[in-house]
Amino acid sequence: MESSRNLKMKFDDLFDVLVKDLTENQPADTSPALKWFQQVLLYNVPHGKKNRGLTVVQSYEFLIGEKKEMSDEDFKITAVVGWCIELLQAFFLVSDDVMDHSITRRGRPCWYTVPGVGLIAMNDALYIESSVYKLLKKYIRNKPYYIDIVDLFHETIHQTIVGQCLDLLTSKEVNLDGFTLDRYNAIVKYKTAYYSFHLPVACAIYMVGINDERSHQLAKDILLKMGEYFQVQDDYLDCFGDPELTGKLGTDIEDNKCSWLIVQAWSKADNRQKEILKVNYGKPEECNLKMVKMVYEELNLRTVYEDYEAKSFQEISKLIEGIDSCLPKTMFNEFAKKIYKRNK
Repeated sequence: MESSRNLKMKFDDLFDVLVKDLTENQPADTSPALKWFQQVLLYNVPHGKKNRGLTVVQSYEFLIGEKKEMSDEDFKITAVVGWCIELLQAFFLVSDDVMDHSITRRGRPCWYTVPGVGLIAMNDALYIESSVYKLLKKYIRNKPYYIDIVDLFHETIHQTIVGQCLDLLTSKEVNLDGFTLDRYNAIVKYKTAYYSFHLPVACAIYMVGINDERSHQLAKDILLKMGEYFQVQDDYLDCFGDPELTGKLGTDIEDNKCSWLIVQAWSKADNRQKEILKVNYGKPEECNLKMVKMVYEELNLRTVYEDYEAKSFQEISKLIEGIDSCLPKTMFNEFAKKIYKRNK
């Protein structure tokens, strides 16, 4: 299997080709829009860790096994699908940042805050989404799995939008009693787990010709659990992570987000601590932030998180060990190791 560094370099090299596909040889009277969209793509798409996109390529390698070497054509097609997921990620992030009034993303100002952009960013987000289907049509239209992949993207977008709606509605809650573990798990599953974990691997599974329902369901069960674990990590890092490593300033407390930390805190707090949380959670001032974090420290949520992390990893490992289909256990184990105890 190719080294991660070489794989990432080859993956990155394809991006400029795809930008040209999307912005060149188009109707002349759309020229101003195309110049703008080129900026949109270059600013918003290629600067993340690219884990989702690379996962398509890596999954494909695992699935074809050692008996067959990935051809240049195999790489290109899987990388294109991977970049489509990176585009999808950018679509979600650009619109999400507007809705959440976020300030930074991947260590840079959010796109909508860039001078001259503003709410044009919402149209830019829609443009990025539509680009996914332009590329899928260009590169895999004649493949037997085309319909399955397109359908998977449509379904995943719908799931993620449902999750975002749950997240936004919950963040409007005045009463923290609505911040339950059930609500949190629903937000995580739909907003994050489907597109971040299930989509990349499911694409690769279809691309190698595995279509049986059982294999896809086994993969989904494991990947959604990984997605839950990943989001809990994200929530923890939003509060306790180093912005130099994460690339963003956490705003879950100020934004009244139904994060894993507030769900845990509310379920464990005594009356005094609940009163502090009621008064300060969802407020923008530094003093409010400090009071919430004080309660988090009193409740020893760092240790609660460490216990969750260990238990969750064990549950994921058990699910992987129970695989009884053609899916390779090594693939899931490698992906689980990558996210275990991450700090960014």
